[in-house]
Amino acid sequence: MSTVVIEFVTLDGVVSDPDPSTGAPHAGWAFRHGPEPVSGDAFRLGSTLDEGVLLLGRRTWELFARIWPHRDDPFAARMNAAAKLVASRSLADEAAGRTWPGSRVVAGDLVDAARREERDVVVMGSVSVVRALQAADLVDEYRLLTFPTVLGDGERLFPAGSAPAELECLAVEQAGAAVRTRYRRVRA
Repeated sequence: MSTVVIEFVTLDGVVSDPDPSTGAPHAGWAFRHGPEPVSGDAFRLGSTLDEGVLLLGRRTWELFARIWPHRDDPFAARMNAAAKLVASRSLADEAAGRTWPGSRVVAGDLVDAARREERDVVVMGSVSVVRALQAADLVDEYRLLTFPTVLGDGERLFPAGSAPAELECLAVEQAGAAVRTRYRRVRA
């Protein structure tokens, strides 16, 4: 099992509010550069999405549950078919499955659930989930789509006080105005 974190990120490391739906002052920065960087399987997940499980925070899950079931492209079909775990204290398991099929609420502690998972875990967005997994040293890989935007403030992928980590760059490629990178954690 490995844990892969997927994030849209600005040049100054901000990951919060890439989508305009939040209504935050700088929200939507990832989508101001056209559809090319974000369309299809932008993070090259392939079979990882088919055979693994998505682990999403409640807010990201709610956003995705409004968007993905109404799309009909090949990547949307994969997203909709994927197993989905939702980290939430307020969402009912039964409601999650009805809202976006294949969804279930994490029972118990999020970190314990990730440790017990036998499939690859893919975390998209969901900064609070990423923070919990980072703190438990469970992130094996980061796949980032970095946009040529500087916000100056917002939640960062690696905030001040983060534990040091060594990463190995596995891939770099341009994706429209953005740059797609893939890093693997170097374990001692």
